[in-house]
Order: sequence, then C-alpha cells, then structure tokens
Amino acid sequence: MCVCEMTGADRASLLAAIRRAWAADTSIDSEWSATCPARGQCAVTALVVQDYLGGQLVRAKVEGISHYWNWIRGGEVDLTRDQFTHFAPTAAGIRSRGYVLSVPDTVRRYETLKERVAMILGQE
Repeated sequence: MCVCEMTGADRASLLAAIRRAWAADTSIDSEWSATCPARGQCAVTALVVQDYLGGQLVRAKVEGISHYWNWIRGGEVDLTRDQFTHFAPTAAGIRSRGYVLSVPDTVRRYETLKERVAMILGQE
C-alpha cells in the first residue's frame, strides 16, 4: 500500500500486524520471549515501518545498546520502546537504510518480518 493511501485505520492495522509478527526468529536477542515481544525487534521493525510509512531511521544508544525507531513527518514511531525499563536515548542520529541492512542477519530477520506482516495484512 502506498504511504499516501494509508488512512489512520490502515496505519493502526499495520502497527498491530507488526506486533503480531514478532517472534524469536525476528529478534536479535537470543533471550527473546513472548513476555517482552518487542525485545530485539527494533531494527527490523523500523525497516518495515519505513516500507509502509516512509520517513527516516533513527538510531541511538539506550541502556547501553543500539536502538532504532522511525521519524515520520515530524513525529516518532517507536513500536519497540517498551523493551526498555528507562528510555533515555543518547547520541541519536539518522542512519541510512543501506547502513541498517549491511548486516546479513538483519537482512534475514527483516525479510522474515516483512513477509509475515504482508501475510497478516493479506497482501500475499
């Protein structure tokens, strides 16, 4: 779906589909669990959000680890923020899509999440 065609309801459905699609195989964290499904999902989630909504990829350090989210038309979209007990990002900056996808494991996890979200949304 084109970003320009996405209504508020479509956006809510997208964000819900992403959350439903998270699993151990899309997380970078080997200790992922259903009790904290956002854990280790930030980079791949930010990429899928960008696929549908556009915008920029933001990266910062939070609690000593790398964290990604989206900046879209003057607002933030961060579906994985709740994995942190204290969200206080430092050294935030914009990262290119190519930079985020330069890690083969990220590519694999992103492709898995992207396909799962498309299936949930009925696009495949």
